[in-house]
Amino acid sequence: MSLFGSSHFGLPRLKPLSSKRSHIVSVLDIGSTKVVCMIGRLTPREESQVLPNRTHNIEIIGIGHQRSRGIKTGVIADLDALEGVVRLAVDAAERMAGLTVDSLIVNVSAGRLGSDIYTATIDLGGQEVEANDLKKVLAAACQQSIRQERAVLHSLATGYSLDGERGIRDPLAMFGDALGVDMHVVTAERAALRNLELCINRAHLSVEGMVATPYASGLAALVDDEVELGCAAIDMGGGTTTISVFAEGKLVHTDAVSLGGHHVTTDLARGLSTRIEDAERLKVVHASALANSSEERELISIPPIGEDERDQPTQVPKALVSRIVKARIEETLELIRDRIQRSGFSPIVGKRVVLTGGASQLTGLPDVARRVLARNVRIGRPMGVSGLPTAAKGPAFSTAVGLMIYPQVADMETHAPSSGLLSSFGGNNSRIGRVGQWLKESF
Repeated sequence: MSLFGSSHFGLPRLKPLSSKRSHIVSVLDIGSTKVVCMIGRLTPREESQVLPNRTHNIEIIGIGHQRSRGIKTGVIADLDALEGVVRLAVDAAERMAGLTVDSLIVNVSAGRLGSDIYTATIDLGGQEVEANDLKKVLAAACQQSIRQERAVLHSLATGYSLDGERGIRDPLAMFGDALGVDMHVVTAERAALRNLELCINRAHLSVEGMVATPYASGLAALVDDEVELGCAAIDMGGGTTTISVFAEGKLVHTDAVSLGGHHVTTDLARGLSTRIEDAERLKVVHASALANSSEERELISIPPIGEDERDQPTQVPKALVSRIVKARIEETLELIRDRIQRSGFSPIVGKRVVLTGGASQLTGLPDVARRVLARNVRIGRPMGVSGLPTAAKGPAFSTAVGLMIYPQVADMETHAPSSGLLSSFGGNNSRIGRVGQWLKESF
């Protein structure tokens, strides 16, 4: 389905997974550093205490990843270059899985992600809340979020109210005069989404669904208690750092800043006048976000930029490398701290922050983050997935794994009437209608 489709939103919508069947799911994580394609087999699982909200076990049967080209701070800068990288990553995953992919779930970092809460209320006249009333109030909230130049990626009811009493999770069958809903809506600029879809179509693939990067990485890196009690996931990528805030089991806020690990690398390249690839190696091997007095005496050699064979490497104290890195990391974290503060979600985040993404692996980063954010910090690695090669088990692969998890939670979302609002309620609003719909989907 194309973004140029007839509906207001026009975005491809994922069909809910059947809890009785196995599914093959293919995902594509397009980042500023790397492009990852994963193919997974999702098999129904019994309910358990571990990751209780997951309906399926995920086994990765194919994976391919390539260094990004044509992407700058999450934005497509060169369609041809990116298309080539997408083809290579998908091809490698297909070969490993022994099957061909025709459609993918893809992440969205570009398009200036927006995160807004819309509130709507309808009159019940003292009657019992029926499925139709839920539909009405959700439709009213969705309607407010429609913008000409922006498309809705996610719309989640974060809480209901009855007669002004907030914090109601499921008002169905309760009585009241006024039913209200708070709807969290994540949007992106249509043009950025069109370019993303165009790139994937040019590689002869179609887009099955689009997921905001912060939502995906949060799904992979947070444990259920964190999602329930309130927590922020900070995904530090190469070109962008994204924030997602979860509470009461739902995504309640997202944000993104155009700073990431690649900025640390370019700072090093400039500060030490060395090539970008040498700066990247220095960062991985020697850099720390914490200054250490012993590093003043330790010298490391910096390869020169020039092609001249006679140019000798220069020797600099290791502490200089750490000082350059520390300055940029602190700036990024301070920006994140201020964004969380300004969003009004600071009390919900509470004391817990999970860092994920490739740039989170920098030595000493959790300690600096604890100090700057004044919160408990842990590094989040993707959880509850089997078959990942060792190289893909780290925080750099959280977004890709989150895209794999997403189909299991996609049915929590509500979409405007134009794109089949609440199709999971079925055509008939009675409870019997809903059971009929469930039987149709499950068997």
